[in-house]
Amino acid sequence: MVSTVASFRWTFRKAVPVLAAWALIAAAAVPARGQGETEEVTIEVVPVASGVSMLVGRGGNIGVSAGPDGVFLVDDQYAPLTEKIRAAVATIDSRPIRFVLNTHWHGDHTGGNENLGKAGTLIVAHDNVRVRMSSEQFLAAFDETVPASPKEALPVVTFNDTVTFHLNGEEIHAFHVPPAHTDGDSVVHFRNADVIHAGDLFFNGMYPFIDVSTGGDVDGMIAAAGRILELAGDGTKIIPGHGSLATRADLARYRDMLAGVRAAVAAQVAAGRSREETVAAKPTAPFDEAWGGGWMDPGTFTGIVYDSLTK
Repeated sequence: MVSTVASFRWTFRKAVPVLAAWALIAAAAVPARGQGETEEVTIEVVPVASGVSMLVGRGGNIGVSAGPDGVFLVDDQYAPLTEKIRAAVATIDSRPIRFVLNTHWHGDHTGGNENLGKAGTLIVAHDNVRVRMSSEQFLAAFDETVPASPKEALPVVTFNDTVTFHLNGEEIHAFHVPPAHTDGDSVVHFRNADVIHAGDLFFNGMYPFIDVSTGGDVDGMIAAAGRILELAGDGTKIIPGHGSLATRADLARYRDMLAGVRAAVAAQVAAGRSREETVAAKPTAPFDEAWGGGWMDPGTFTGIVYDSLTK
């Protein structure tokens, strides 16, 4: 059985541009497993609000705004899933996919960029997303090197703070937050529908990955969750980067967990304990039953938080 970390390492390999991805998979001697797992993926359409849906498959959850002005996507999962994603979108609306907004640079959210970009979809993201995708990146948490993306996969329009789309009778407002999951995270607010896509600032029901190597920061994650909570009301639907469709109460529990783990790990750091000693102390233990059942195991998450606090 593949470990949770090994599984994530495989998915990141799958997420980079197609040729580079297959080269990495071959080097890891797992092409058969990778192809089979991709072929078996089903894209589920989850209605969220009037004009807004969520697609769940493999990788980050996709937000969809559809209507007379065309289709707007938030993220696009992996390149091998593009045709399945197109087919799922077509069950919502047959109009073209005009825009994709990437919430950050990770390949499980940008892997479909190249395919969609070649087909004429305009790709939009924060400035730092294009910077990260334009050059080789190293993920220290998983000892992984991610190659630069091809030109066709790169965001064509970038912004440094906010951008608003006026489509399908909707105001789609995206804003950048200070370094949190990465240094290029955006929150997408469908104002009229009262829906927020949080990207990987929010892993619903599980410990998150914080990419310290590319600017991620646990304090930024807590602050970002707080900022989204300020926007959300009791009836707001929140699309997390991973996990099921959520409410404001779900996000509040997640924010409280992050703050609790951060405090517990900070106490170990203040006591002068090493990374290995901190992981061995299991400071996440009070939270593990509720949050430790996802792909990120408690020990790995503890190490990441330690790295964030001591970088």
